[in-house]
Parts: sequence; structure tokens; C-alpha cells
Amino acid sequence: MNSPLWRLAEAAAAMGATPRGVSEAQINGISIDTRKLAPGDLFFAIKGENRDGHDFVDQAIEKGSIAVVSIAKSFTMPQTHRLLVVEEPFEALRRLGRAGRARTKARLIAVTGSVGKTGTKEALRQVLGAQGKTHAPVASYNNHWGVPLTLARLPQDAVFAVSEIGMNSPGEIRPLTAMARPLAAIITTVEPVHLEFFPSVAAIADAKAEVFSGLVPGGTAIINIDNAQAERLKAHAMASPAGRVVTFGTSEKAEIRLASLKEDESGSDVVIDIFGRRLSCRIGMPGRHIAMNMLAVLAGVQALGADIDAALGALRTLVPPEGRGARIALHPPGGEAVLIDESYNANPASMRAMLANLALLSPGPGGRRVAVLGDMLELGPESPRFHAELLEPIARAQVDLVHASGPMMRHLYEALPSSRRGHYATTSAELEPAVVEALQAGDIVAVKGSLGSRMGRIVQALRTRHGSPEEWSRPPC
Repeated sequence: MNSPLWRLAEAAAAMGATPRGVSEAQINGISIDTRKLAPGDLFFAIKGENRDGHDFVDQAIEKGSIAVVSIAKSFTMPQTHRLLVVEEPFEALRRLGRAGRARTKARLIAVTGSVGKTGTKEALRQVLGAQGKTHAPVASYNNHWGVPLTLARLPQDAVFAVSEIGMNSPGEIRPLTAMARPLAAIITTVEPVHLEFFPSVAAIADAKAEVFSGLVPGGTAIINIDNAQAERLKAHAMASPAGRVVTFGTSEKAEIRLASLKEDESGSDVVIDIFGRRLSCRIGMPGRHIAMNMLAVLAGVQALGADIDAALGALRTLVPPEGRGARIALHPPGGEAVLIDESYNANPASMRAMLANLALLSPGPGGRRVAVLGDMLELGPESPRFHAELLEPIARAQVDLVHASGPMMRHLYEALPSSRRGHYATTSAELEPAVVEALQAGDIVAVKGSLGSRMGRIVQALRTRHGSPEEWSRPPC
């Protein structure tokens, strides 16, 4: 029988909460969203920008919440409601997150970077999970509420833990890494993203390097040595509590080096030099960027004291998560097609990586390589240029047709030769019907854009119209 995540009295003490209408009980999970709440969860009534969790207290109780973390509201809640009364529920969540981290001996690794955070986090979950009980967030959960939520959900008996940490402005990472207290921290890469909020890529590197400030004394900083900001990141690492810096990449100077890479449609065969050992393995996902992220994963495995050889074996069965490269079979009239769901996010580096992967796939008879692209957001004044510059990787990938949505993607669309132009619309909602109708048997369709461009609705529309029956009820990413 599984142990409870928390005992109610323990959680209340950690938060400084006053119980009302509830005695000792077991807490099975932590929830901030009643749509995802399971019986036995502790619900936090957090006030957000658009909604106040206190408006959903009745719903939480009806769905079986063991108790609700709530302020002492001026109006009277029913006496039957089981409450843990606090001054501010969001601060209570942060307190519980800190307590969750403090009570466990789990070896925790933090992951940040401009590209590849979630894929690296998911690979670490799979690789470490084969070697011991591993906790990682079910989604990105990498911001000011996601990190404390991840830590509040951290089982006391976990052997390993993975925390994804993101940002879009300076100073955001520092308090989150201080809360997570990682034994190791990875910066996958630093790229020109979030330039709307930063004066330069160097400033982005400085903000990403905040992750090293929370390392436990003697911890490991893991850096991509091929990145233009590597020396800047190393300087930050050396000024942090880190006891050592481990580098990965293709450079001869890398401690974990990609010696060779052979890609095909379903994955990559790689040869890796790991601290002087030359090893070969199969990675179950294609792409040079994926292989680079797996070097970071192996560095993390070594830093946490896990088994490198076992990790290499686990890489063979990697599967991309939805929204980040998942492949979905479609069934248009007359045959089959493949949908590549990259709809969760996009920036110039990840867009180029997606196009390179698309080039590896061969369409079926009569089919085409099709890219459905939404705006890449938060790129600042240079955004039109970044979008227009996708013309070259599109040509190199031999993409046959490009559908585009968003004001920034218009810069690319207008630069395309007429033979490659599909449909253009201002929004993904307007583009959706044309993309669905244009699908042909044999097509390989890749959908990608920043989360705010809402390209997930196009993925869902293709699934609904052309997917298997079991796909019809899947929510959009």
C-alpha cells in the first residue's frame, strides 16, 4: 500500500495553517485546479490573474478534496467545509514546497535553458525512474507556482527528483532554485528567446545562470560547451556553491562529448565519450538537438550518482511527449498520414530543429512535407527577421507546403516562393479549417508555434477529423 504524500497535521504545521472542520487525515496529492483534482487531494484556493480559487471551494469539496487551503474569508463558508486557514494560499504553497524539499533525501536535479528543458526533464524522468523512485512534474511546471507545486508533491521516499525551472525576465530563477536546492543543475543552451525582455543574449545567459546559485555546496553545474555563452556560464558556476563544472557538447574539451551521430526516421545511433570512456547507444528519438540534450542527461545521471550504463540502455525507448514531437497516425481519405505535434512552444532554435527532423521523414506516395507554423513570441524588435530567416531551413528540409498564422509569420509567408505557399491566416482558429481540408494521404504534417499562438487547436482538429476514434476526445496541448 502506498504511503500518503502528507499527513494533514504535518502539512498544516509546515504552512502555519489553522485547521477548521478537519482532524487528522492522509493527503494523497496536491491540487490547484479542480478540473484535475482527485479524491484525497489537498486543494489550494490560489487567486490568479483571471480566477480566484476560492470560487471553486464548493467544487473541490464535492470532488473529494480532503481539505481546502483558504484564507479566512469575510463571508461564512459552510461549517461542513474542511479548511486549512492561512493568510495567503500561494505563500502557503511555497511553504509546503520548501518543507517538501527539506524532508526528503532525494537527489534533485534542476533543468533550465532556452530550448530543450521539458524534453530533458522527461528523459531524466525515464532514465532515473528505471533506477529508483523518481519524481518529476507531469507538465512543464517551471514557474513561480509550478516549482513549489512540484516540491509539495515530492514523495518523502523518492530517490531522485527533477525540477524544471524557466523564466522570461531577470531574477525569476534565483528564488526557485533556492527553494529546489539541486544537487546538480543543467543549462541546456542559451539562445535568442525572450529578447522582448532582455537587452542581449548575454543577459539571457546571466539570468539562466541564476540556477547555479541554489546548488547545494559541492553540487555540479552542467553546461553546453558548444554554446557561445559557455564561458560566461562557467564564470557564474565558479562563483556559485558548485563544487565542479561538467561540460557536454561536440568540442574536444567536453567531458561528455558527442563523437558521432547517425540519424534516421525513428532515432539516432550515437558514439559518446564519457569521462574518457567511449560508448555507443541508440536514442529513441531523432534529431541532433535531442542527442545534445541526452549528453546533458548523462551528465546529470553521473552527477546524481546513478548508473551511466543503465541510463544508456534506457535512452533507446525514449518517446517524445505531446506538444514536443509526438507522432500521431492520421487517416485521410485514400491512405495514411503522419502528424508531428510540436505545438507546445517555439523559438528560432527549436523551429530549426523541428524542420531538420522533418527532413528525415519521407512522405508516402503522393504525399508532401507540410509545415504548419505559428508565431514565435517574445522575440522583441528583431522578431520579423527571425521569422523571415526560417526560409532557408525550410528550403533545406525540402518542405513542400507551408501554412502560416500570426502577424509575425506573415514575414515568412510573404518571403516564400509561391510553390511553397499554403494558406495564411491571422490566427490559428482562422487557419484551422484550411489545414484540415488540405491534408492528403501520404502527407507528413508538422505543427509548431509558441504556446500563445494556440497551434494546439490545429493539432486537435486534425486528430478529430482524421485520427483514430480513440484520438477524438484528446484535449489540445
